[in-house]
Amino acid sequence: MKHQTRRTRITQGLGLLIWTIIMIGCYSPPAQAEDIGSVSTRFKLLGANDKIVVEAFDDPGVAGATCYLSRAKTGGIRGSVGVAEDRSEASIACRQTGPIALSDKIKSGKANGAEVFKKSTSLLFKTLQVVRFYDIERNVLIYLSYSDRIIEGSPQNSISVIPITPWH
Repeated sequence: MKHQTRRTRITQGLGLLIWTIIMIGCYSPPAQAEDIGSVSTRFKLLGANDKIVVEAFDDPGVAGATCYLSRAKTGGIRGSVGVAEDRSEASIACRQTGPIALSDKIKSGKANGAEVFKKSTSLLFKTLQVVRFYDIERNVLIYLSYSDRIIEGSPQNSISVIPITPWH
């Protein structure tokens, strides 16, 4: 009896290990943005100016999909040392930049709301996020950008769509 219990534990442990490896392999972390450029919006005597920053990132779950974000970045001394809170306004534009082949999970709609980008916009608790949806009927990817906080997010948001078309 002891031998079967030990064998069961080993089998369960191996099963858990295999499941963990599979889940790690399926996990795609949010994309990292590449800085494209910025413009100053307000002069600050001390520290960096307030800016609008333009960044690009590729969807980590959909090859051939690239999004461009413009967002406010607070300057001054607090912004320079990373303790200022950035405003919630952001705009997004996404485009097909190569052939797109959707996974079965995305095609089924089970991956709707998947986080594809996340960036902290304050020292604590506030983030700018981009999530992806797939509209099966119209065959388009939809990207929604929004800002949230632990207690209260912002209703300000922006969307962009990519119609899935053959790539030549």
